Amino acid sequence: MRLPSWLSQHLAALRALLVFTVLLGLAYPLLLVGVGRLPGLNDRADGSLITVGDTTMGSKLIGQLFTDADGNPVPRYFQSRPSAAGDGYDPTATSASNLGPNSMVDTLSDDPEVASQSLLTQVCARSLAIGELEGVDGRRPYCTADGVGAVLGVFHRDGLTGPITRVVSVNQTGTPFTATYDGVTVEPAKNGEDYQALGAIMTPVRGDAPAKPAVPADAVTASASGLDPHISPAYAALQVPRIARERGLTEDAVRALVAGNTDDRALGFLGEPAVNVLELNLALDGK
Repeated sequence: MRLPSWLSQHLAALRALLVFTVLLGLAYPLLLVGVGRLPGLNDRADGSLITVGDTTMGSKLIGQLFTDADGNPVPRYFQSRPSAAGDGYDPTATSASNLGPNSMVDTLSDDPEVASQSLLTQVCARSLAIGELEGVDGRRPYCTADGVGAVLGVFHRDGLTGPITRVVSVNQTGTPFTATYDGVTVEPAKNGEDYQALGAIMTPVRGDAPAKPAVPADAVTASASGLDPHISPAYAALQVPRIARERGLTEDAVRALVAGNTDDRALGFLGEPAVNVLELNLALDGK
């Protein structure tokens, strides 16, 4: 007896569903689990975890913070780069800040939920803090002495042209970083004011910072994933004197540990050399 066409089509669809459920829902996942158990791959499949005794110290692939309960850097350890993933290196909230080069004006507000820092101010504040920690000049171009973006909102009589009528230091509610601009007194900003919407031209001021900052770029910017476990050799080198001082080691001994935990370029030419911070800190502890 020939089945109706509609019933034949439904049975064919059901058979296809069962076949692909077995293949893709059972066989394929089990195959991948089996591959992940092969020698040489099982460690990576488990997350490339580093264990000391019965204690899991972290993953080779996910960075972590080396700070105290108050969020301050622990001086005995190399510090990681910043992270925008959750509260820092949260693999369940991996993300970038979505802030770009044009992010240079802070949102000033009495409400902490509304207030936010621009990327420029974040970089300035981080560089200043690292400079203090490492005992180097933390100044950067377009940053004020107190670690915010040195940006002026400049108002012209005719909008974009004409004499300057008003100047506001848009990221500072206190004393402006410069008293005058082109002969016009600089005002402090007011919370809640959008000076760009009012017609101001945002004008960053370079200042007298050195052309090449002492603090490397990766020390003040987060990676795209927020999970990068590496820092640049330059940032590691900046931290060597502090680590040597805190641990009573010679700087040469610390540099040797840095060199031993530096990964070369992938395939010899892709990317840049990088230092795995967790492995380096474990090496410092003799673990």
